[in-house]
Amino acid sequence: MPAPQICVVAPMHNEAGNAARLAAEVYDVLRDIPHEIVFVNDASTDSTLDELVAAKADIPSLRVISHRSNAGQSRAIRSGVMAATAPVICTLDGDGQNPPADIPAVFQALTRPDAPVDLAMVAGRRVGRKDTAAKRFASRLGNGIRKRLLNDDADDTGCGLKAFKRDAYLRLPYFDHQHRFLPALVKREGFKIEFVDVGHRPRLAGKSKYSNLGRLFASFSDMLGVMWLNSRFRKTGGWDES
Repeated sequence: MPAPQICVVAPMHNEAGNAARLAAEVYDVLRDIPHEIVFVNDASTDSTLDELVAAKADIPSLRVISHRSNAGQSRAIRSGVMAATAPVICTLDGDGQNPPADIPAVFQALTRPDAPVDLAMVAGRRVGRKDTAAKRFASRLGNGIRKRLLNDDADDTGCGLKAFKRDAYLRLPYFDHQHRFLPALVKREGFKIEFVDVGHRPRLAGKSKYSNLGRLFASFSDMLGVMWLNSRFRKTGGWDES
């Protein structure tokens, strides 16, 4: 069996009704590309784990790992990346709102022959979002403030669909809620980022794990931390071995 070229990582917490359906969609999209699928069950209290374990019978590339304690979305993504063996990671939200059909667009943009040598991430930018008006407004407000203060070039950092090089990700400083700031952290390390338009779908099962106010408060305090990290970064100009 050829080594996987891409690993799709999705964090899952209480996503029964979404989990197996999403895994099957990912497999259908990537069945002609050497790949692996790592879904991370973040200590779900519903039937998410049972659903994923059952899905493995029909999805040979699916791996299921589970946290023993709930650790949050960023930790679940990191666990998935660390478990992966492929050099390119593609992340998706576990709620199924990121269409797997868009995975090839971000993967091919990142790995195209004429890509810049230092391109480390291609992030999705949601078009036609299927969220409530209040959620879309809060997202626009948060994205505008973050983009101005962090200069990360991202119009939609909340989009879960991203493709990035595994080795570049593992160089980033880790903290809870890190996933909201990946473009800024990747840029901080001196890498390039590109963005592509992707689709968005309504949630079919379960409910969102975040409130608008809770997301805004967490993002503000974390943004201050990322601003501090940026202020403490010193460039080497590259390095040479003698």
